[in-house]
Amino acid sequence: MDNGTLLAAVDLGSNSYRLEIGRLEHGQVQRVEYLKETVRQGNGLDEARNLTPAAMERGWACLARFAERLAGFGPRQVRAVATQTLREARNRDQFLLRARTVLGFPIDVISGREEARLIYQGVAHLLPPSGERRLVVDIGGRSTEMILGEQLEARVMESYRVGSVAWSTKYFPAGQFTPAAFERAEIAAQAILEEALGAYAPGNWDMVYGSSGTIGAVADILEAAGHDAGWITREGLQWLKQEMLDARSADRVRLAALKDDRRPVIGGGLSVLRAVFDLLGIDGMQRSQGALRHGVLYDMLEREHLETDVRNATVQRFALKFGVDGDQSLRVGRAAGHLLAQLRSGEAADVLQRHLAKLDWAARLHEIGALISHSDYHKHGAYILDNADAPGFAQPELHRLGVLVLGHRGKLRKIEAELADPLLVQQLLCLRLAVILCHARRDPQIAGLRLSGRGRTFRLELPPEWPAAFPQSAHLLREEVVAWQKTGWTFVLA
Repeated sequence: MDNGTLLAAVDLGSNSYRLEIGRLEHGQVQRVEYLKETVRQGNGLDEARNLTPAAMERGWACLARFAERLAGFGPRQVRAVATQTLREARNRDQFLLRARTVLGFPIDVISGREEARLIYQGVAHLLPPSGERRLVVDIGGRSTEMILGEQLEARVMESYRVGSVAWSTKYFPAGQFTPAAFERAEIAAQAILEEALGAYAPGNWDMVYGSSGTIGAVADILEAAGHDAGWITREGLQWLKQEMLDARSADRVRLAALKDDRRPVIGGGLSVLRAVFDLLGIDGMQRSQGALRHGVLYDMLEREHLETDVRNATVQRFALKFGVDGDQSLRVGRAAGHLLAQLRSGEAADVLQRHLAKLDWAARLHEIGALISHSDYHKHGAYILDNADAPGFAQPELHRLGVLVLGHRGKLRKIEAELADPLLVQQLLCLRLAVILCHARRDPQIAGLRLSGRGRTFRLELPPEWPAAFPQSAHLLREEVVAWQKTGWTFVLA
């Protein structure tokens, strides 16, 4: 991307929606504008874990206002991510269908560990270079993320289902602060966070940084009360708890720097933060300026280049972990890419490269299920991808990769619902043809083969002598013609 390019990150959090707009300058993103709205969508999950109509309306209305500010931005300039509330919501597809239309851009529901990775990227990019071992903590509305890392690399990441909105609703339902309520809230938080004791024990980090809403609010309150700027200490947390107990209710708390939008969830947030301090033996935490939205911005930059795209490293790690045949994967990837380049020959080079990269990832992983069983290995591979924690991938991206793996062989009826997407159909056809051409597990003869498409019809032209030279491949291609006859697409040989 060129210097001066505007980038935007939209964070659909459980408590607030945020829009961060920055300008790229020599590898750094300088803030241009920041918008935040308290949507409190995490309060809108009913007992069946469905978003209420009111909660969905609040979200849509906020996104409509963000969309006005994003008018004129291109697809590569904006990324929107959704976190714990939409990970939990059973009716999230209903919300997202309209939300994407209102915003005008895709919205990725990211996994808890991917959220943690992006939080670390946001924090680390806004800190000076250092060799220290860092523990980063982010307390959101319905989840808490913890990350261990050094420099720009997140090494251990986890997300726990405990947060300021959820804990305020459950343990301080009427905004009443009592010693018993705080004790119950802190014990419950520690019970969930207890498994963090192993990986995040004090000997594994040198410095602790806190990110985002709850921690930022607490740091502001402590600073306004005369505590060290940007620092949160055990003593400060005890002082704040006592202030809240003295006030007895959220609406009676009178603290400088406590904003009205934070008041209803400060009790739950404080109880979770105190639980983290006590459990991990933390004496002091430095507030960080970086957060999830900053990590999204820097991740957008890294995705522009294959060598820095963390998704590429994830694919390589999966291929190694599941023992795929690397030579075969490369053969299939080269053949599939060759065919897709023919099919989309009129496309801009940078756009084509992104499509080719995603097809190549599918080729490199199309046999990962074979480690489980060779029988139906494509189904095992798709299951792995649909259920894996894959750094860099949003859940829809990983599902799409799984669809390509699932559909690369056999009948197409099993992915019939996915065949409405023309690009996915093109990638899938190229992958299936590549697997056929490489069936002998040696480099195929693809010189002279020409794949073209018009409307919903694809045509593969073969040199006259090719079928006789490769009879088994020709037979498999004729079977492929039959396979596509049962879909809304047509594949013919010429």
